[in-house]
Amino acid sequence: MKRGRLRVLLGAAPGVGKTYAMLEEGRRLHAEGKDVVVAVVETHDRAATAAMLEGLEVVPRLVRRHRGIELTDLDLDAVLERAPAIALVDELAHTNAPGLAHDKRWQDVQALLDAGIDVISTVNIQHIESLNDVVQQITGVPQRETLPDSVLRAADQVEVIDLAPQSLRDRLAEGHVYPAARIDAALSNYFRLGNLTALRELALLWLADEVDTALKTYRAEHGIDSKWEARERVVVALTGGPEGETLLRRGARIAGRAAGGELLAVHVISQDGLRSAHPGALAAQRALVEKLGGSYHQLVGDDVPTALVEFARASNATQLVIGVSRRTRLKAAFSGPGIGTTVVRESGDIDVHVVTHSAAGERMRLPRIAGALSLRRRLAGLGLAVVGGPLLTALLVATHSAESITSEVLSYQLLVIVVALVGGLWPALFAALLSGLTLDYFFVNPLYTVTIAEPAHALALVLYLANAGVVSYVVDLAARRSRSAQRAAGESELLATVAGSVLRGEDAVPALVARTREAFNLTGVRLFADGKLLYSDGSPAEAGPDTPLATVPVGTRGTLELSGRDLAASERRLLGVIATQLDAALEHSDLAETASAIGPLAEADRMRSALLAAVGHDLRRPLSAATAAVSGLRSTEVTLSPADREELFATAEESLESLAALITNLLDVSRVQAGALAVSLGPVDAAEVVLPALDELGDGPDTVELDFPAGLPPMLADAGLLQRVVVNVLANGIRFSPPGERVLVTASEFGGVVELRIMDRGPGIPADRRDEVFLPFQRLGDTDNLTGLGLGLALAKGFTEGMGGRLEAEDTPGGGLTMVIALPAFDPAAGETVATGTAAGTAAGTDEET
Repeated sequence: MKRGRLRVLLGAAPGVGKTYAMLEEGRRLHAEGKDVVVAVVETHDRAATAAMLEGLEVVPRLVRRHRGIELTDLDLDAVLERAPAIALVDELAHTNAPGLAHDKRWQDVQALLDAGIDVISTVNIQHIESLNDVVQQITGVPQRETLPDSVLRAADQVEVIDLAPQSLRDRLAEGHVYPAARIDAALSNYFRLGNLTALRELALLWLADEVDTALKTYRAEHGIDSKWEARERVVVALTGGPEGETLLRRGARIAGRAAGGELLAVHVISQDGLRSAHPGALAAQRALVEKLGGSYHQLVGDDVPTALVEFARASNATQLVIGVSRRTRLKAAFSGPGIGTTVVRESGDIDVHVVTHSAAGERMRLPRIAGALSLRRRLAGLGLAVVGGPLLTALLVATHSAESITSEVLSYQLLVIVVALVGGLWPALFAALLSGLTLDYFFVNPLYTVTIAEPAHALALVLYLANAGVVSYVVDLAARRSRSAQRAAGESELLATVAGSVLRGEDAVPALVARTREAFNLTGVRLFADGKLLYSDGSPAEAGPDTPLATVPVGTRGTLELSGRDLAASERRLLGVIATQLDAALEHSDLAETASAIGPLAEADRMRSALLAAVGHDLRRPLSAATAAVSGLRSTEVTLSPADREELFATAEESLESLAALITNLLDVSRVQAGALAVSLGPVDAAEVVLPALDELGDGPDTVELDFPAGLPPMLADAGLLQRVVVNVLANGIRFSPPGERVLVTASEFGGVVELRIMDRGPGIPADRRDEVFLPFQRLGDTDNLTGLGLGLALAKGFTEGMGGRLEAEDTPGGGLTMVIALPAFDPAAGETVATGTAAGTAAGTDEET
């Protein structure tokens, strides 16, 4: 049976129109004669969405009861029995009710696909597993329903249903997304303009990366090496010379001409070192790349032009920018075609821009002597001897005289030295022997015979050979030293680049692994420690003739596994240095973990110190008052009236109650800090917590106004702890509200989170000091000793976080402070959970403006 096709409509946030678009597509397909059914759809009481169901066949939902609550969900068996051609399934990441065949709705969809049914579904970007933490950082709202990335990536078609952030806020404000009771909370929290813009960018980038990955996979599967201009990618080749900034700016302008253009700067370290790279200039150019919004890459390659072209092809580049050679024409004539000529010849269908600059051919210079004596250079020296010898002989024969023998000897001596400088030992010896014989044949009597009649002539030939040997030895020695120095410079720069990745803020171990793969042009690098895979970069392949697997030890506990090309001995030596850095980074990571483990001990010590200070500062007053009252009652020296005795009893009772409350708070804070706070989570109605809190405080409608919307879901909380939180926060708001101003308590639900807002009209707290109200044993100002230890918000924050929620301070519109208690909405499908000690390490804070 042919497997069905999955089409997913991806949205950046609720309300962008995914369900509407799905139903609209279903109506279109139905009008074309296709067999379409609505397997499950969530209209969220939106009239426009519900209207789209008209004319479509809807499969009745499966109804189940769980813990006394009626739940409806997709009836998988009914849809399979109906066997439509196309099924519309809303909310792909939805969690099914307990007892169904599958835990998640996407698993139901997989069953439909296996049955040959095409599925159109919807999902929001916050439900993608790999993006869940990023979305929480953006919005502050945790998402418990997630979808594995592999499910979405396996879809046959993914479309983004896009809506401008301001348009979505306008829809929300007009009541097209949520009921009126939830609009204000949604606009001020999840649906902030910045949040929506970031989520929209996240959705578009995810789809763009998915398209790019699909394109690369297709090209790899079909062996396509030519560039496809799906996106303008400009590669700029940097040599470390002064022309780098000119090339980068030109490349940035080329990339900026098309939307979505990318700028990539690449610097190739050749095997024989960097002959002209200036470290300071290269560092400045790297900073410029990042400023221009591009990325910097560094490679090691034997053949610089080939490495550049291969990198450009691997990056699917459309443009390659290189600079005009800095060599003069004289130098080019001696050393042959340069890098630019070779790049142009090998680039194929990649456009190459050869950019002129101020350093191009800047002055006449002889070829540099330093460098390794390659085969090409030795052949050049031999050719110079073969060609230069006859030409010099012809010139000297034409100008020969009886007195010119000295100049002729020196001329041949100069030829030998020049050949030694160019080609080294063997070409120099050949030139010396040839020059000696030629000099004897043409210029020493008897002429035109090769005879050594005089001992001085034999000595002259030996001196020729000796001079050639000495000069060539010096040239070879200089070349070897220059090669070593240049190689060391290249390795140092590579290590500096790797270290720079860490210094710029990247995590040390992953950065070293990634830079190792990139610098040595490997297909994959994996780091193992203690037999476990810690980090991986690239795509490690199985061992084969073209992808050998090599390992490099990392200290005594780790191994670096390399796949791709085979490495030379010099490269392995450099890898050993990087392995040493990795070992140090791993050790540093272990030390950081140890330090983080010590952190709570330091925090506990600070808490003990603060506790001692608080005991001496705040417990003395009620203890002294109670002691004085009891002493007065027991005194026999003074006769007390009934009224006086009653007043002393009241003072003692009030002081002891205050003392008991302070000690209870201290014990609670200690449990929070020690992580020993027992938390029993279950469904809790907000009103059932606020009303007992008001009774405990003795306040009523004259001081507190309640505004709870109908249909508010229960919170997942510990009823006892939540009441303590509300008592502390509400008492704080009442204390600092001006006379005649009531504290407003309201609640709302959005995104699976219930928010309880306690808003006062007091003086508020400056934004730069809001964090201080959540520090234990402190009171802002610290001028009133009658307000306790300053643990009201300390306990409130600790208890809230212990229940898996958060407590935040915001400005009240028009002045004052709003405390937001946010807790997850109770999910009947998840059931009731119990957690113990979940508040470990929580640092709670002080009362509001005290």
